[in-house]
Amino acid sequence: MRLISVLLPMALAGCSVLEQPTGLMPRSTIAYRDVVTEKDRLRLRDWRTALAAGLNAARRSGRSADIESEGALLDPDAALSTPAIPNGRYRCRVIKLGGKAPGAPDYTSFSGFTCEVRAERGLQRLSKLNGRQRYVGLLFPSDAFRLVFLGALVLGDEQRALQYGQDDQRDVAGYLERIGSARWRLVMPEPYFESRVDIMELVPEGALR
Repeated sequence: MRLISVLLPMALAGCSVLEQPTGLMPRSTIAYRDVVTEKDRLRLRDWRTALAAGLNAARRSGRSADIESEGALLDPDAALSTPAIPNGRYRCRVIKLGGKAPGAPDYTSFSGFTCEVRAERGLQRLSKLNGRQRYVGLLFPSDAFRLVFLGALVLGDEQRALQYGQDDQRDVAGYLERIGSARWRLVMPEPYFESRVDIMELVPEGALR
C-alpha cells in the first residue's frame, strides 16, 4: 500500500490519536480549493442529492420514524449560521444512509465514539479517535453556514493513513455544519464504502445532547 505521509499513533486518555508531522494535505494552504480533488469537488457539489437519496432509501426500508426522531441531524436544511466549532473533545456517533451493495442496510446507526478538534497550521484538525472507520482531516473555511472537511479514512486496526489525495478510496470530503447551540454534524456524501452518505454528530463532552 502506497504511503506518502504516515499517521503515527500515540496514546491520549485511552484513545489512539493519529499524528502526521508532514501534514495531511499535499501542500500548506487555508483554501480548500487549492487541494480538493476533482472527485471530491463533485461530491461536495452534489451533497444534497446524496443526502436525499440516502434518506429516501432509508424511508423505503421502513426507517421513517428513526429519521424523524433525529430531528435536525438528518434535516437537509438544518444548518445554522456561524458554523465555527471550538477545539476540544466531542462525543460522536455516525449514521449511514442508503446501502450501496445489494441487500445492504439503508439505515445504520453507530454510537459511543470520541472525536477531537484542535488547531493545526492556521486551520483545525478533526479526528474520530476510535471505531472501525476513523476520519482524520482538516476543516477549511467555506461560507456562513459550513466548513469544508477534507481528509482520509483509517480502517480497522490500521495506524497509518495516506495523505489526502493519494487514494480516492480513502479520501473523505464533507461539510461541517452547526445544527444547535452545542451540536454539529459532519455530512460526508458518497463515501467509497457502504453508503450514499455518512453523517457524524458531534456534541461536546459533558454537554447534553
